[in-house]
Amino acid sequence: MKKRTKILLGVVVALLVLLSGGWFYLRSQIHQPQPAAETAAKQASTTQPELIFKSKLTTTPMVVFYPGALVEPASYSVWAKQVAAAGYPVYIVRFPMDLAVLAPNKADHVLKESKRDYVIGGHSLGGVIASRYAQQNQERLKGVFFLASYPDAKGSLRSTVLPVLSITASRDGVLDQSAYRKAKRNLPKQTKYVQIKGGNHAGFGNYGKQKGDHTATISNQAQQKQVAQNLIKWLKGINKKENPM
Repeated sequence: MKKRTKILLGVVVALLVLLSGGWFYLRSQIHQPQPAAETAAKQASTTQPELIFKSKLTTTPMVVFYPGALVEPASYSVWAKQVAAAGYPVYIVRFPMDLAVLAPNKADHVLKESKRDYVIGGHSLGGVIASRYAQQNQERLKGVFFLASYPDAKGSLRSTVLPVLSITASRDGVLDQSAYRKAKRNLPKQTKYVQIKGGNHAGFGNYGKQKGDHTATISNQAQQKQVAQNLIKWLKGINKKENPM
């Protein structure tokens, strides 16, 4: 009996060692914000569920954003700050282990805290999970956007009349181009497509190089500016439709 107990104890200890090792390894793979993003993040209100960039306007839709897999939320602060300055508050959602797939409904907290209409989007895997949330939560939803991302079948928006924006980059080496093209069947016909020439996958945030990505031929600052400009233009179009003169 004692021998059996020792064996079981040994198995438990081994499993704990493996789990803790895996946890530390995963944490070491998380992309951290570069100095420009860290500086921009200081303008945000930090809460446990999300990083919030407030706006002065109160009638515009809020932007709920799901980060890419293993990317620290503050990495998206540069363009988020610019979008908020244009009048659209941005809520960058935090996830366990920085993986949106582990808590796909975290946007619930944002919607409970604020009664504003909203748009939702995400980068890479974050966009896939954001589209699933959008598909299931269309009350107050005014639009969906994708940064180097696309909806899968579970997040199909094909039958909706929602404004949808898809932004990609010409030097993206991470986005599965074949899957992206096939996923267009899950997007509505009114989807607006924009490509940032010279930009890459990691350039949708500000967290340095990413494995498998191509080298951008424009600066990160330039790509961040284009991301913000395209989002603001799209948001203004939505706001104009909702509040016609």
